[in-house]
Amino acid sequence: MPKNKPRKAMLKRIRFTKTGRVKRRRACGRHLRSHKSRKLLRKYRRPAFAVGPEARRVRAMLFTRVQTSAGKPAAEGEG
Repeated sequence: MPKNKPRKAMLKRIRFTKTGRVKRRRACGRHLRSHKSRKLLRKYRRPAFAVGPEARRVRAMLFTRVQTSAGKPAAEGEG
């Protein structure tokens, strides 16, 4: 039976916290920044966490268990 291969592109874009949450960067903060407010740009610096369906999608791409927003690991049968 063939082995499952994780999506390498996804591994380069996310990190896992110690508790298993998925940490990611926010969108829209890399270029065309001159018309965006300083308050908004400060918010872009803070990491975002994948929640709910996003976390399940990440789990499906990486073939691993990740924590959802409720603090419980995503079920294996979901997604």
